[in-house]
Order: sequence, then C-alpha cells, then structure tokens
Amino acid sequence: MSGKEIPKDYDFKNEKKWEKKWEDEDIYKFIGDGTRPRYIIDTPPPYPTGSIHLGHVLNWVYIDMNARYRRMKGNDVLFTQGWDCHGLPTEVKVEETHGIKKNDVSRAKFREFCVELTTENIAKMKDQMQALGFSQDWSREFITMTPEYMFKTQYSFLKMYDEGLIYQGIHPVNWCPRCETAIAFAEVEYSDNQTNLNYVNFPPATEDSYDDIASSKESGKVADPSDEGVLIATTRPELMSACVAVVVHPDDERYSSLIGKYVEVPLSCQKVKIIPDEEVDPEYGTGAVMVCTFGDKTDVAWVNKHNLEIIDAIDETGHLTDAAGRYAGMDLQTCKQQTIDDLKDEGYLLKQEVVDQNVGQCWRCKTPIEILVKKQWFVAVRELIDKTKEAAEEMNWVPEHMKSRMINWADSMEWDWCISRQRIFATPIPVWYCKDCGKVMLPDVDQLPIDPTVDKPKRACECGCTEFIGEEDVLDTWMDSSISPLSIAGWPNEGYMDNFPANIRPQGHDIIRTWAFYTTLRCLALEGEKPFDDIVINGMVFGEDGYKMSKSRGNVIAPDDVIAEYGADPLRTWAANSVPGSDVAFDWKDIKHGFKFLRKFWNAFRFISMQIFDGEIVEPTLYEPIDLWILSKLNMLNENVDEAYATYNFADTISSIEKFIWHDFCDEYIEAVKYRLYGDDVSDESRNAAKYTLKKVVEDSLKFLAPIVPFFAEEVYQYFSDDSIHKTSWPEVGIIDLEAVENGDRAIELIDEVRRFKSTSKIPLNAPLAEVNIFTDDLGDVFEEFAETIRGTLKIESLAIKSGKPEVHEKIVEITPDMAKIGPKFKGDAGKIVGYLNSTPIEELESALVENGEIAVGDLVVEEDMLNIKKDIVGASGKKVDILQAEDLGIILEVIR
Repeated sequence: MSGKEIPKDYDFKNEKKWEKKWEDEDIYKFIGDGTRPRYIIDTPPPYPTGSIHLGHVLNWVYIDMNARYRRMKGNDVLFTQGWDCHGLPTEVKVEETHGIKKNDVSRAKFREFCVELTTENIAKMKDQMQALGFSQDWSREFITMTPEYMFKTQYSFLKMYDEGLIYQGIHPVNWCPRCETAIAFAEVEYSDNQTNLNYVNFPPATEDSYDDIASSKESGKVADPSDEGVLIATTRPELMSACVAVVVHPDDERYSSLIGKYVEVPLSCQKVKIIPDEEVDPEYGTGAVMVCTFGDKTDVAWVNKHNLEIIDAIDETGHLTDAAGRYAGMDLQTCKQQTIDDLKDEGYLLKQEVVDQNVGQCWRCKTPIEILVKKQWFVAVRELIDKTKEAAEEMNWVPEHMKSRMINWADSMEWDWCISRQRIFATPIPVWYCKDCGKVMLPDVDQLPIDPTVDKPKRACECGCTEFIGEEDVLDTWMDSSISPLSIAGWPNEGYMDNFPANIRPQGHDIIRTWAFYTTLRCLALEGEKPFDDIVINGMVFGEDGYKMSKSRGNVIAPDDVIAEYGADPLRTWAANSVPGSDVAFDWKDIKHGFKFLRKFWNAFRFISMQIFDGEIVEPTLYEPIDLWILSKLNMLNENVDEAYATYNFADTISSIEKFIWHDFCDEYIEAVKYRLYGDDVSDESRNAAKYTLKKVVEDSLKFLAPIVPFFAEEVYQYFSDDSIHKTSWPEVGIIDLEAVENGDRAIELIDEVRRFKSTSKIPLNAPLAEVNIFTDDLGDVFEEFAETIRGTLKIESLAIKSGKPEVHEKIVEITPDMAKIGPKFKGDAGKIVGYLNSTPIEELESALVENGEIAVGDLVVEEDMLNIKKDIVGASGKKVDILQAEDLGIILEVIR
C-alpha cells in the first residue's frame, strides 16, 4: 500500500492544498540558463477589473494547458502574467467610484486613485487565477503602471520617433466626448440602430462665387427656402453649420448643370459649392451629399481630396461651438432635435424616413464617437503595412482562417494610428516643448521614465531657453501592451534575443486588429522581426441562452460559482473541450460531465489501489494478450494526445483521454483482470503483469490529463510519489501491437455481448455460466488466444471454440390449458382435460401433438391452439441453451447457464 488512506470520494476542496504546494516549491519558475530548450509564451495582459470572467478562463486554460504540456516535454517555459493597467477602463471606474471627472482633482490625486484601484483589482484577479490552477511564473509578473514598464514604453516611443515612425500632426481623429480623448480606429465599435433620414432643401445661392465660408456667412440668409435647389438627405442635420460643400456624382444627369454653382446651407446660411466626385452613390438618398467637418471618415477623405475648409463645430465634450451660431453650447442630441424643428418651421425639411444606421462608438463607454481636428501624436502605420502583412503570413495561425482578419484590417488602414490620449492614468508621452520657440525636446534614455509635467530636460533648448512646457497627453494603452513580447524577453537589456521572438501568442479573436496588429507592427518597427511564431486564437463565451455573456442580459456565470460547487478542474475540462477560434457555449451539464468523469477515474483508482500498492510490482517479461491490448491502446493514445497538444487541438486531447479511461480502461480492462487479481488459480506472473499494467495505465493517463486537470492529477499522483506530477516528464511511447489491438477489440466485443445477455436476462454480472461454446469459422485462433480472459472475465466454467453452427432444436417443456378457450367449449368436462394434462408425462403429450396436431382425452379432442405451449432451445447435449448472434463478429454463441 502507498501508506496513505485513500478517501472514498474525490474531494476537490484539496485544490487549495496543491495550489500552495506548487507555490512553495516554485515549480513553474523559468530558469533561462539555456540548459533546456526555451518556450516563450506572450501572455495577454488583461485590464485589472477585479474579476475574471469565463472568457478569461477559456483563454488562460488554453495557455496553461500548453505551458504544462511543454514543461513535460522538457522545455524551460516562460509563462508570465502581465496587467494592462492604463487607459479608459480604469479611469472610467475611478470616476464612477469617486463621483468625479478626471479634472475635478489634481493629476497626482487622480492617478493615486487609479493606482489604488488597480492594485486591489490585481490582487483579486491573481487569487482567482491561482484558484484555477494557472501555472504562471509570478516572479516575472509585469504591471504596465510601474516605472520599470513605463521605461520600456517611453524608450520605444523615443526609438520610433528617432526613426521617423512617430510624429506629431494636426489631423482629424476619432474622439470620445464622454472620455474626452482621442481613440484609435481599432477602438471604435459599431452598433446598429435606426434613425431618420431627413430630406432638406438647399436653395440656390444668389451669387456665383464666394471668397470663403466665413465671408459667405456674413451676408446672412439670402435664399428663399421655397426656391428649388438641391435636395440633401442627411442623418446628421445637427452638423449643418459645419457643411463646407455638396458633392454629386459627375455622371448624375440630375445635377450635371449645377456642378460649380453654389447653394445656401439652411439655418447657418453659409454658401457652399457643388463639386463632382465619383465616390458618391447616386442611388443613396437623393444622390447629393453634404460634406461636413466631420460627420464620418468619408467627409475626411473628401475634405483632403478637394482641399476644403474645416469648421470646428463640436468641442471636446460633445457640445456645439460658437461656429454653430444659434445652437452654440447645446449637446449633440439637443441640437439635432432643435435643428429638425427649425428646418420644419422654416420650410426646409420636405420629408423624413426611417433608415438603419451603423454607429461608431467608444469601445469602453459606448458613447457615439465624433471626428474632430486635433493636434495629436501618431504612429506612421502606413509605412509599415506591407511588412506587417508579410510577418502575418510567416506566422502559424490556429485556426488558419483567422489570419485574414489581420490582413484585411491592415489593408483597410486609411489613417495613421493616433497614440495620444487626453487622459491622466497612462504612460506619459516623454516630450517637452520649448516655451520660446516651441521646439520638441526629448529626454535622454537614462532619464526614463519621466513625467514631463513634473520633470525637466537636462539641457537648454537650442534657442537658449530653459523654460519648457511638459506634454500633458499620455499614450494609448496599446502602446504599453504592444511591446509585451519584447518586455517579457527582457528588452532592451542585453540578452533579450534569447527569448525573442516568442514561441506563441494566445489571444481572443476580438483583439486581432488591436493587440495582434499593433504588436506585430511595433516589434517590426523596433527590432525588425515578427513578435512570435504561432498565434492561437480562442473564441468568445456564450451563455446557456445562446447569447454572448453580458451583465445586461443576465446570463453571466461567474467562475467562482462553478469552482465553489465542482472545483476548478471540471471548469477546465469544459474549456479544453473546445476548438480554437470557435465561440463556446457554457452549459452546466458540461461541468457536471467533467466532474462525473473525474469521480469515475477516482473510483477506479481507489478500487485497484489495494492491488497496485500491495507489495512489489516488477515489469513483466511476459504479458497476457489483454495486457498487450490495453498497453497498445495506451501508447496509441500517447501518440495521439501528444500530437493534439502540440497542435493545440485540445478538444481531441480531453475527448480521447476520457474515452480511453472511461471505456477501454474502467469498463473493459479492469473488469477483464479482476479474476487475475483475486482468483486463486492465477499464476504470480500473470497477477504481477495485471498489477503492473494497471499501475502503468493510471500513471501515464494522469500525465496525459495533468495539463488539463492539474489538481486532480496531483491529488492522485501523490499516492505514487511525494514529488509533483507537474515536475515529471511526458511518458515514453512503449509497445504498440496493432494485431493485439485488433484481436483484443474482438475479444472485448464478445465479452460485451455476453455481459449484455446477462443484463437483459436479469443474471448478475458476477454470476457463473456453466458453459459457453463459440462457433466461428474465421476467428478461432483469436478467441483461443484470449480464451483465458474470456473465461475468467465472464466466470465461465467450460469454454469451447468450435467451427460450423450449433446443433439445436426446440423442446416442449410445458403444456397448460388455455381456459379461455377450453372452458366455453367443454364446460363440465374441462376439469377432466386439466387433470389429464397435469398427470400425463410431457413427452407423451409432445408425441401426440407432433403426430396428430391434437391431444385426445377419452372421446374429447383438444386442438393445439387451445393449449399454452412453452418451448426451450436445446443443444446437442440435450441441455437448454441460449443462442446469441454477434453479427459484427460473424459468430454464434451457445450459452448454458
């Protein structure tokens, strides 16, 4: 015995014990000394919200299974954990928690609030991660709000600035009025809704030309609203004051005579020119479009293409500026409704119709975005697009089709990446401006990290000025996380190339256009190399109602709730039983199935433990055929699971392991060797072979399962060794005898046939059978080979393998009167017939029926259909037999109970 008492039931509450053992023994530490092949995982750093959701679980189970598997395969695995602290999510939460806006307190105080919240949330999420059995090397944890990480982000800024890949410019940018900051296109989400398409008459202007928009406004309202001009269909009437042109298709005959002429914009009264552009869709609306600065990115393209003026009608908070005239100070929604009312009252609005609309919104606060012209910092994305696409082609994408998302996004990039944000809690942009000449001043590398609102340059400006204005804008949070593979490798310190590029990037498909794209672009810009070799994509998690999990739908399941009821491992089996790239539905029945499987394995282990821990077991020199069958299947499973882990086919790993353990091992092999464990007429050699095989199958299966269910595997393995199973190596592939597998499958099928017969016949499975004859013309040698296993498993006293078919016939064993027929016909003589049938030997009655088809009782004649006749099938020996036909095997079984 192992010396430890094995509890009756598996207790998942022990997970905390193993969690502590792993932490105390520091078994997941990355060594990095080159004595083993390195395997580097570029782990996704989440926003520290304080709570892990099932999407996190799915993502990190993928990562953790891979990490654990690679360690068992002999790799020195770097699996670190990062926290992407900066940006809007944390600031928005701080504002909600403290009931403030970012400018209500000092920058230092607001940042203090953010750091405090983030620190608390990281601690909570770290506890949850450890409870789920994730095997990070926490000694290499990185947190983007720390000085160490901000140094790397600011250094990357300086390096790209020096190479001309970061610049400052005045350009239209996506702007969130709620967060009061610029955001990148990749941070814009789109939602569908309905709005009104407003048909507005732009009457003809009275003059043929105007110097500019401003001077045209000075003349005030000149045109008559009733004069037929150009009918414009718009969903953004609130931007009338920012209209700078009307565009029509050059081939649209409705407007060909108007090209080059002017119309007056209703309400705001500026006069704008009608210009041709082939990008106009003549079929949409009226075919005439007002160009506003800016309603959408198409407006930006037209403004740049035709060198149009820009009117800043919206401010940073989403309110109208003085340029909007009578609407100045209004928020956009109020302005929109008031504009529509005024257009109606003054006769410009001819009709409205409801249309579907796809609205861009801030991906964090869901506020509709606007396009404002701002002085911002940009990464010159378009200079790196081709290299980024080439790098994407060089990567191994799992699944392959996800690559197209990155390629298509790269091809769609029309604007450079705006990386400056008008927030506080983020990595500061390391820039000062000379107070006299405005020149950009950069810090030396040894000054980093800096806060330019607090720190000062080391030297004076070239103009001699020693006073500077610190940049108050901060960097987009993706500027932090997009250098994650470089950071975890130790960049920019010497030796980082030993750990770069990473072997793998695991991430969700929702951030391919952000994290995957930006990381690839930045690593190419900084070091000229792709960031990782493999990129494995996980899907999203859907609730039991079939919709993506969300608090608003009320279909969210907290991982903590699952762990409290079933432990972490069944949740991990749920995650493992999915396909990379595909969305996954959560279902409690999957959790229950995983829990049931672990209990099945536990019960089997406990049952055989008294055998495998009872005395010395040595490797056999000779196995029974059934041992070779299960060992061959075990080693075939080894090959299959090894390949599945290596290629991230995790669903195949758990499903094939479950099938083997549940069916081949528990249901078949254990049942087939019980007689060898407990029988008196079994040789020591055979008993030892059975024990060795049982032990081998359990140990190897635990190692196959260890990456998926680390707690359960550790719990069972501790009865074999005090060392952690997670420090062991992947099992070597042993014997694979394909003939033994094929023949063993046939023997098992025969055994199952007889066991089904016992079950349907209400015969206890452990009850003996007197005799079984196997009739086969082709498989005699197979069943002779497995005869001892068949006999012992089924408790057969006499087993014979024969050719041909059994000689059987029917024999009447009982004849009773059918009183429903005899009573009415014979009435008072019925008793005479009953007495005769009961007193006459069955053989005599059978003879009369065979010869005459009836039985004579004196002068009374009883026909066969008036009798209840029971027959047995009798074999050549004259004994009653049951005949079973195993059609798949092509055999007949004759069973004598």
